[in-house]
Amino acid sequence: MFGGLFGKWGGGGGGRGGALAGISVPASAGVVSCRVLDPVHEPLRQAEFVLADAAGRKVLAGETDPYGTLLATVPAGEYRLAITSEGYTPHHATAVVAEGVPTELGDVLLQVAQQPPLPAAGDWEIDPTHSQIGFTARHIGLARIHGRFNSFAGALRIADDMEHSAMHVVIDAASIDTGVQMRDDHLRSGDFLDVGAYPTIEFFGDRFTHRGGSRWNVTGALSLHGVSRTVTLDTQYLGLGSGLEGETRCACRATTELHREDFTLTWQTLLARGIAVVGSSISIDLDVQIVPKAAA
Repeated sequence: MFGGLFGKWGGGGGGRGGALAGISVPASAGVVSCRVLDPVHEPLRQAEFVLADAAGRKVLAGETDPYGTLLATVPAGEYRLAITSEGYTPHHATAVVAEGVPTELGDVLLQVAQQPPLPAAGDWEIDPTHSQIGFTARHIGLARIHGRFNSFAGALRIADDMEHSAMHVVIDAASIDTGVQMRDDHLRSGDFLDVGAYPTIEFFGDRFTHRGGSRWNVTGALSLHGVSRTVTLDTQYLGLGSGLEGETRCACRATTELHREDFTLTWQTLLARGIAVVGSSISIDLDVQIVPKAAA
């Protein structure tokens, strides 16, 4: 498949012809390649790959190009190759790379991943003792500050067709916790959340979109600091399980990124050379377990 690309390979680092003639490949290295395709043989761009050595140490990681091609120069040796793409079953293979010789793995066909069983239709609620709503913000352009909200509640109405489901989450804004009392008091003040005027943060999601496999988008309105904006949660559904008392549980992880200015959270102080004390972007991370809503 890649014969035309590699041309003729000679010994050492300078005898290679064809398209690689202008590329310097160390004498102790080789090139491993393959093409990643979906079930209808269309190229999968941005499929992620990891090459690990025989001891399991990661040597190289990257993504396929717009044509689904994986092409990597690595030291000669034996490697474990893992290829993943959202919504598809991971592929694992062994590649033995020899010095000065192209190792062609051919076409790798990824199959659509089976979706974990979905929760039963009906009313569910977030179990706050086994869930967390966290966030990360950049501090003085260097470090990251991690925090969470300690008090929140949420309900989900799972429809027969999951994509018609809806959820409502209410967060107590004053429960913000970064582990530093002075900083938390400042975040509760009028400079930031202004919890006296806006005691809650609310998210109402009414668009569940299946992206393949265990991945979903949940889109809805986030109301924060008196402003409502459309937000999409990048969600990984983790499936169903049973708790210690035999109760049915469902779990997921979700992430999104917010920009403070979108919610009029514009307080800022600059250090010398114009470095912002608090970054504009806030990363949100959710680990959520839900259980069937208890009967009234």
